[in-house]
Amino acid sequence: MNGNVLLVEDEPLMRQLIVDYLHGENITVIEAGNGEEALLRFAAEPVALVILDIMMPKLDGYSVCRSIRERSDVMIIMLTARSAEDDKLLGYDLGADDYMTKPFSPKELTAKVKALLKRAELLAAASAAASSAGDGSDAGAGVIALDGLMIKEASHEVKVDGEELTLSPKEYDLLLYMYRNRNIVLTRDMLLNHVWGFDYFGDARTVDTHIKRLRQKLGSKAELICTVRGNGYQFKVKR
Repeated sequence: MNGNVLLVEDEPLMRQLIVDYLHGENITVIEAGNGEEALLRFAAEPVALVILDIMMPKLDGYSVCRSIRERSDVMIIMLTARSAEDDKLLGYDLGADDYMTKPFSPKELTAKVKALLKRAELLAAASAAASSAGDGSDAGAGVIALDGLMIKEASHEVKVDGEELTLSPKEYDLLLYMYRNRNIVLTRDMLLNHVWGFDYFGDARTVDTHIKRLRQKLGSKAELICTVRGNGYQFKVKR
């Protein structure tokens, strides 16, 4: 299976157990024993997915997750001995894709890793195809213009009032999917299935986190994405 997994876990026995299971599925693992080492390894080597313990010396998992999310949309699974809902919500709010509470089944963790790596491969292939289609002239490329919001599909370029936005691949896919289904109420499950994929294992609350970050980046156009209480979200434009 393509893609390195960065395993960040300060307990050697737990780290070795996870490594053994992942190696059994021919998954390449990069190991880090603390948060500072994790960021150094992440910067130095290509990583497709991060398994991230929260309680670690030098730099905790929340800080590592926040730092990674500032530069990458890589998949992140957080591991913790904490089971409180507030701890999980903080992880999702920082951009984690999934969350496992210790003790957990190594088989289940391995299944989640395989599914997320497969999803990452599909997203990378789709992104490469879009980039290839965008090489050369923009003639004929789809350009969406809506009251100061511009989306150029061939190059994945998004601008608000002429200022280019820096969106992660997932944020761009989410924005484009919602625009294409404008004025339709989209449930979290619908967004997960179409943006993250039908084989996605993660929690539906990752949708809320991505919507929150997308609204922040849209600035004056954030009101285009409306919350439909009890149902989901709607990209609302005047007919």
